[in-house]
Amino acid sequence: MDHMAGLGAFMQAAETRSFVAAGRQLGVSASAIGKAVARLEDRLGVRLFHRSTRSITLTPEGVLFLERCRRIVCEIEAAELELSQRQEAPRGKLRVSLPLVGMLLLPAIGAFVRTYPEIELDLDFTDRLVDVIDEGFDAVIRTGEVSDSRLMTRVIGTFRHQIVAAPGYLKARGTPQTPANLLDHSCLHHKFPSTGKLERWPLHADGGALDIELPATVVASTIEPLLSLAEQGIGIACLPDFVVARYIEAGRLVQILEEHTANAGTFRLLWPSTRYPSPKLTAFTEFMAKHLFGVTIRK
Repeated sequence: MDHMAGLGAFMQAAETRSFVAAGRQLGVSASAIGKAVARLEDRLGVRLFHRSTRSITLTPEGVLFLERCRRIVCEIEAAELELSQRQEAPRGKLRVSLPLVGMLLLPAIGAFVRTYPEIELDLDFTDRLVDVIDEGFDAVIRTGEVSDSRLMTRVIGTFRHQIVAAPGYLKARGTPQTPANLLDHSCLHHKFPSTGKLERWPLHADGGALDIELPATVVASTIEPLLSLAEQGIGIACLPDFVVARYIEAGRLVQILEEHTANAGTFRLLWPSTRYPSPKLTAFTEFMAKHLFGVTIRK
């Protein structure tokens, strides 16, 4: 404790450049400040201040030591803040950007709201690449890799694409046996809203990726229309497994070319880099990592 008192006396004297002012700030005499600093210098074996009858100034060693002391104090304050936040119930507004896959996310979102009624969710559904920090989002859920060093990231789930069609369509048009057979079929494509480019189907053959320009019977910027059209027998679609799982189980869609599709996607939760995230953000991150897929596919 005497060591901490000595550090406090040194830092206050260094900030005010006066033993008198430092004593006034700490509620002790200037003599007590001077003695505390002298004991600290004796213990360290260096002189921290140049002293004169009118002022004190830091020595080079004192400047270095002050910087270290400031870091220590910042760490202590941050630790106190973290502990105090952990005592608080998660509450307040949480602004989150989500991709346009409501059928996956909404069951988990609903469960989260029921679990944390004091958190107010402000949800922005879009497939465009938002700027998490500049646009003021607390968190963002997206697929793919992340290259922004300003962001923290956590994987909250993985998925695969599956090529599917309705039983009626396959009965009428035949079942493709190879990726090349798709050239003779109606194909339903997802278009990235931000670029206008079609999402490539992950077709493989003989251990290598195939780059085939497939017919574009229908193009849509969201997944739901493609799912509905595929179920109606309009054509063949390539959709995430979490979208089509229940339709396949019910026999409303059939997976094809399974041995020729090989890819895996990743859902990530991103948030502005901070050493001590708020309780509401921590609650959202932990809940989505645990429940995102458990609430939906395996329901």
